[in-house]
Amino acid sequence: MSDSTEPLTDESSLAHLEPDPKRWLALAVIAVAQLMVILDSSIVNIALPSAQKALHITNADRQWMVTAYTLSFGSLLLLGGRIADYAGRKRVFVIGLLGFAGSSALGGLAINAPMLFGARALQGAFAALLAPAALSLITVTFTEVRERATAFGVYGGIAGGGAAIGLILGGVLTQFASWRWCLFVNVPIAIVTALAALPLVRESKAIGNTTYDIPGTTTVTGGLVSLVYGFTLAARDGWTSTNTLFFLGLAAVLLVTFVVIEVKSTNPLLPMRILLERNRGGSYLSALMVGSGLLGMFLFLTYYFQSVLGYSALKAGFAFLPFSIGIILAAGVASKLLPRVGPRFMMTGGFAAAALGLLWLSRITPSTSYVADVLPAEILISLGMGTAFVPMSSTALHRVSPHDAGVASATLNTSQQIGGSLGTALLNTLAASATVTYLATRAHTPANVVAAQVHGYSVGFLVGAGFLALASLSALVLITVTRADLADIDGVSGEVILV
Repeated sequence: MSDSTEPLTDESSLAHLEPDPKRWLALAVIAVAQLMVILDSSIVNIALPSAQKALHITNADRQWMVTAYTLSFGSLLLLGGRIADYAGRKRVFVIGLLGFAGSSALGGLAINAPMLFGARALQGAFAALLAPAALSLITVTFTEVRERATAFGVYGGIAGGGAAIGLILGGVLTQFASWRWCLFVNVPIAIVTALAALPLVRESKAIGNTTYDIPGTTTVTGGLVSLVYGFTLAARDGWTSTNTLFFLGLAAVLLVTFVVIEVKSTNPLLPMRILLERNRGGSYLSALMVGSGLLGMFLFLTYYFQSVLGYSALKAGFAFLPFSIGIILAAGVASKLLPRVGPRFMMTGGFAAAALGLLWLSRITPSTSYVADVLPAEILISLGMGTAFVPMSSTALHRVSPHDAGVASATLNTSQQIGGSLGTALLNTLAASATVTYLATRAHTPANVVAAQVHGYSVGFLVGAGFLALASLSALVLITVTRADLADIDGVSGEVILV
């Protein structure tokens, strides 16, 4: 039996190791880290209106509280997985936890908008180290098939329930303490988890040496940041302004350069063979569209609940709870239906139902009833998304080799994060522009200002519905996996997490 700090240098040797006697305690540590990352993605949503007011953040810039995190996380996730594999997963796991704690503290202490946005970007960068390291540690810790399935079940349950907990906790902290505690709360959790990981988690790393695709990482990150910033400028200066066109053009150049680098690189960050298989490509495109539509929904509903309906932060958190419950319930049913129905019908129908739910939300007014209008739309969206998420994850691994299984799975997560970044920025720009246009021909009375804000949210919901409709269409056209193919997909499921 090797010591808890002894490196495992050969992945193929895992099957010959005795089970780690500390493996279930190690799982508890890893699960807490995952819970913290999931909590952070939802807990901050409830704090957005309070943070915006405290730091005097404009409507055009408020989306950076979300996109600074998701953009950094999504664009660095693949690189983070590579670093964890070759620098040591336990080491990177601990570094990610401590970095997440430090950046959370920095955000909680923010005295202005740039400081908060920068801290959120740092959180995303350390999450990009933490998340793939945590997932990989489960595989190297649990070498027996049934135990590994149990471990992934625990991990997945936390991922599903963590968002709901974050919404409630965000409401409690914002209402009874301060929005800053939605960031400060990560600090003790991360530090204690890092200290617990030192004696409980066993180190492992992949064999051999690797080179990191720094040019690819630099160009894709720069291109995405430039694109989001271009969207932000469009809300302030217009779509045809010199600054807007410059940053949108720069984004196009950098992203095209990224593709060229990936095609020619011997060790690419994102191998093109991962994207070009029809079913995987359809899954990633759907994930990109889903991220684009859903994060914008959370942004606008948060402001609608608190700024228009006058909900407290806590009440707003509970108002989102049916959405989280619906996804968990629908995903449970979908996992049992998938072998019988196949992914194409479930993805197409699920995304279409979610699109209809967002279309329903686009009808809101300042006097809309939560129970009669918002709640049914939330339930429809959540049931549709829960139904579609399970087959979307399966098709992301269609016919992928074991060597590429990790990067294929990480690409799905990356697609959702990047879609969320770009979609939130674009929808916020369109909503802000629609608000200004609405007021341009009306008196700036309090009633008209509120009506203009709601009109902007409605436009955002409507465009978000369009994104989800595109996700449904891409599933209908591109997904060809049948029920008989699912056994082959499951054959690599044990390797999903190795980035």
